[in-house]
Amino acid sequence: MDNNEEIKAKPHKTDEKRMLVSYGKMKILGWFTHNLNQVPPVHREVIVQTERGIELGTVVGAFCYKAGQFRWDPEKVSQYYEEQTPGEVVTSGGTFMRFASHEDVGEWRHLEASTKKEIKTTQKMIDEMRLDMKIVEGEHLFGGERIIFYFLAEGRVDFRELVKKLAREFQTRIEMRQIGARDEAKLISDFETCGQECCCSKYLKVLKPVNMRMAKLQKATLDPSKISGYCGRLKCCLRYEDDTYKHLKKQLPPRGTWVKTDQGIGQVVDTQVITQLVIVAGSDGNRFAVGAESVEITERPKDFVEETATASPQRQERPQHNRRQAEVRPMPEVKKREPVVEEDIADADEDMEKDIDMPSEGEIVADEAAPAADKQGQDNRPKRKNRRNRNRRNKNRNRPEQSGNDSQNDNQEAK
Repeated sequence: MDNNEEIKAKPHKTDEKRMLVSYGKMKILGWFTHNLNQVPPVHREVIVQTERGIELGTVVGAFCYKAGQFRWDPEKVSQYYEEQTPGEVVTSGGTFMRFASHEDVGEWRHLEASTKKEIKTTQKMIDEMRLDMKIVEGEHLFGGERIIFYFLAEGRVDFRELVKKLAREFQTRIEMRQIGARDEAKLISDFETCGQECCCSKYLKVLKPVNMRMAKLQKATLDPSKISGYCGRLKCCLRYEDDTYKHLKKQLPPRGTWVKTDQGIGQVVDTQVITQLVIVAGSDGNRFAVGAESVEITERPKDFVEETATASPQRQERPQHNRRQAEVRPMPEVKKREPVVEEDIADADEDMEKDIDMPSEGEIVADEAAPAADKQGQDNRPKRKNRRNRNRRNKNRNRPEQSGNDSQNDNQEAK
């Protein structure tokens, strides 16, 4: 009985052999069952049956097979790719059909050439329908079951009518998938500024977020054109050494702390993560660099504060001559003007008429013949008033002539 219980407690081993295969334009990983006794340790293409249809794939880890079985457990593989949820990176896959022959590879190249024409046709239809979307890449499955188009768009797009037109045009099933900037780089990127193939296109399966804090911690340049990748965002490689930098930074004292060194007590001014150096400012103001292992954190000494206080006396407050002190001055009283009445205006006009004496024709002639000196002596009124009188005199000169002409015209009309 004890032996039977021990046999039941052991995990049950299955004879099912699995192969890890990468397939599709997005390089999806999946486990595929097979009946081969040996997997050749070479780079080989295979024909597999997936949920989407018959596809052409590539064997992953050709040197990791023993008697046709992959050496690593699925748990270790998902841990290697940092898979957080099961099925996120490595899918269930499907069934292995056969190794790809030369005819299969030639057929695949023919489908790739026809896919470029299908992308142009699809983009032309999108422009005619005025849809806000851009086709990035297309994928024609090896078995011809469907065509998958990857497109970019700012928001959601209603492409139902477009799918119907494409299905009638290509006589197959159409699938539209919206992607982001990073997925676009994964599909069409080639090489980066480092000279290597883009990480997202080569081996990265999970594209984790990258922030500016990682670049500041590594003291990389903050120029966006130098730390941005093919997708226009921060490079994925900034994340590779982030854990190492965090671990090294924890071993360094923070800025502003007081430390005890072989050269005396000082305050930490700056640190260097990679070299593990601490830059300390001493009591005399000089700065020196010491190793992080030879530094001991201490409290702020009192005698150090007194020495610095005597060395640098407090500044005397200078009188602020340039600043103007605002003086509160009382507002001047504004005298209210009394409203002018129409009666007062009429009285003023009457007084003006009384002051002005209308001279006769003889007086006007005498005034014109009088010298300028006598005029100044007789008329001491202001010039503005004289100008008014002169205008009125001219008007009075023309009045009798106009009245005589009017009387003559009246007599002629009466006759």
